[in-house]
Amino acid sequence: MTGPAHERAATAAPPPLRQTAPQPPADATIDIRNLVVRRGGREVLRDLTLRVGRGTITGLLGPSGCGKTTLMRAIVGTQIVASGSVTVLGLPAGSRPLRSRVGYVTQNPTVYLDLSVRDNVRYFASLYGRSGQAAAEAIEAVGLTAHTDQLTRDLSGGELSRVSLACALVAKPDLLVLDEPTVGLDPVLRAELWGRFADLAADGVTLLVSSHVMDEAEHCGELLLMREGLLLAQLTPAQLREETHESSLEHAFLSLIRAHESEAAR
Repeated sequence: MTGPAHERAATAAPPPLRQTAPQPPADATIDIRNLVVRRGGREVLRDLTLRVGRGTITGLLGPSGCGKTTLMRAIVGTQIVASGSVTVLGLPAGSRPLRSRVGYVTQNPTVYLDLSVRDNVRYFASLYGRSGQAAAEAIEAVGLTAHTDQLTRDLSGGELSRVSLACALVAKPDLLVLDEPTVGLDPVLRAELWGRFADLAADGVTLLVSSHVMDEAEHCGELLLMREGLLLAQLTPAQLREETHESSLEHAFLSLIRAHESEAAR
């Protein structure tokens, strides 16, 4: 974890959707069984079971308030769970050995505003026993080399988010958990960032990326589709289109929601 605190619907009813995709390899990066999280007497996550394979980009998608951030916090070990299990890289979520193997970038940038980009990333590099060269490589990976000496308080919101990402990347994590990292970015920067995510996955890093923008699902190898604390489906973008008979992923997700609501009302 990083941060200063270490802190349009189908006209015909679609066929039923699978609740989980085919099982990934036994060495899945994330293995969640029957996860329940309660807050204020209300179930925020409701009996979630899922597995995420290594070296993949998995999109966690759903409307705001559906439980995406809570699920991510459970995965990185900062969320109290009521029941169920969360295993990450073969260990219970939050275990001490995972601290240098799991990177977490929250929605709000977690950087020191009175430090330069370089000093922020070097600080986190020192926490993980990484070199100054590793910090320079992380800054280059997020496209901020031209801003290395700039104070972070003078950066734009999108640039701040990329500094946070560099602070996570400098640890060279096996799992990178990103909570809506492209919010507020223009289309060019969004495309660049997704390109960098693809490079990381090609190098064996597992990425879990949340978003409420369905067009970003195109960049993911697999999707976790959530609503109201439930996992509606885990499948690929192509499977979602095929099983809902929709070409638009946004329409496909709406079709899935309607199918779920119709089934729940029976």
